[in-house]
Amino acid sequence: MLTAEQAAFLLAHRVAHLATADAAGRPHVVPVCFALHEGLVYTPLDRKPKRVPVERLRRVRDLEGNPAVCLTVDDYDEDWRRLHWLQLRGRARIVPPGEEQRAAIAALRARYAQYREMSLEELPVIRVQPERVLDWHWPAIED
Repeated sequence: MLTAEQAAFLLAHRVAHLATADAAGRPHVVPVCFALHEGLVYTPLDRKPKRVPVERLRRVRDLEGNPAVCLTVDDYDEDWRRLHWLQLRGRARIVPPGEEQRAAIAALRARYAQYREMSLEELPVIRVQPERVLDWHWPAIED
C-alpha cells in the first residue's frame, strides 16, 4: 500500500505519533517507536518506565473498544516549502507473543539499539494495518 517513496519517508523518522480513540471517540495521541515489516507497522509495548502495566495503557484499552488508528510522521520547518507529513490510517490490534510478535521484535531491534538490550519476548506488540495513506508536502513550484 505504501509507495517506495512513502516507505522511505516513514523509515527516515525515528518517532511517530499514534492516535487512538476509545469506544466513545475520545482521542489519545502518544509518540511511539516503530518498525515497518511486510507492509505492516509494529510498535512495541516495551519496558520503558510506565505508570501502569502495559495491558492497562490507554492505547491498549482504546484498541479493545475501537481498533481505528492513525499513525503520523512529519517534517516541520520554518520554511513551509519544506513541510511534509505522512499519515497511515487503518486498524490496529494487539499481537501476543508468538511468531508474528517475534518477527516484529526482530524488526524493532534492527531499528533501535535500545531494544537489543531490552527483554521484550513476553510482551505483546501493536500491529497497524494501513487502510489509507495520506501524504502531503508543499507543491513543487518552478521559479
